[in-house]
Amino acid sequence: MPTNNFPEIDFVVMWVDPSDSEWQKEKRQYSPDNDYGDNEERYRDWEIFKYWFRGVEKYAPWVRKVHLVTWGHVPKWLNVNNDKLSIVKHSDYMPEEAIPTFNSSLIEMYFHKIPDLAEHFVLFNDDMFLMGGVDKDYFFHNGMPRDMLAFQPVVANESNPGMTHVYINNTLVLARNFNKKECVKKNAGAFFHIGYPPLYFWYNLLELMVPRFTGLLSVHTAAPILKSCMAEIWEKEGEALSTFKYNRFRSDSDVNHYLVRDWQMLSGRFYPTNLFRHFEYFEMQDRNDKCLSIIRKSSDKAGKKILCINDTGRVSDYDRVKKDFLDAFDTAFKDKCSFEL
Repeated sequence: MPTNNFPEIDFVVMWVDPSDSEWQKEKRQYSPDNDYGDNEERYRDWEIFKYWFRGVEKYAPWVRKVHLVTWGHVPKWLNVNNDKLSIVKHSDYMPEEAIPTFNSSLIEMYFHKIPDLAEHFVLFNDDMFLMGGVDKDYFFHNGMPRDMLAFQPVVANESNPGMTHVYINNTLVLARNFNKKECVKKNAGAFFHIGYPPLYFWYNLLELMVPRFTGLLSVHTAAPILKSCMAEIWEKEGEALSTFKYNRFRSDSDVNHYLVRDWQMLSGRFYPTNLFRHFEYFEMQDRNDKCLSIIRKSSDKAGKKILCINDTGRVSDYDRVKKDFLDAFDTAFKDKCSFEL
């Protein structure tokens, strides 16, 4: 689909260099007393970030600007003089009292403050890779973010209590600002969109019997965001969120960018889309055959457009697994891109 009549779109991606001695020193100074805010896999570097940039240049050359958000360091191989690249330090856009921070949930909730950020932007984690050709319409249709509106109850996950709290906190904010019955009535076509997987039709149908919000589906993929919507949340909920900025590591009182996506959807500012059609999520393990196969098959017409490879601490042989991924990515993206030296 032609992209010349679409709004300009930026990409925003976070990255950290865990080998930086100054970063390590500062992190030790503020280390939390919980184990889910400061575990190794939250910061571990697999040395595959350069392939994120190669994927962007190859499959989304139309992007206006890439904003790389960091503590202050940048990859040694990065071409910081690339016209499309903006290096953004936390201190460039976050409140002074919120830094230093090692909390990705907090870092992303201030993205609307990034200088020269486009109204339409896509939020990536550094483990979310473009694997196939995408145009602007893949993320925004008629200026509205593509997303998937479905109920999904929050589950108490004892192995990841931090995210359980985040989902509950997000839902509480939404419940203060939206009426569940009215939202379903106004957005019935979005809740029961014919393109969604059948499972979510039944989720939504069953949820009609529950008067209060129990939670919304959160798909762990690149997120199209309206900057104005993120600003609106802070305008309306700033007082309630004010203590959040002191959470230097992930904490029980966090919210995250899923709140923005849900707010967009419940307010009718989105285009319903089955996000699972061209996206696949993997958790790194000692064997990653299917994931590696998808990487090697990367192409303009690849069935999977976005791949998330999440490090959840399940890898015992780090060196071998890292080599497997480096080999696969080097097969898919052999050539350097303009974002590299």
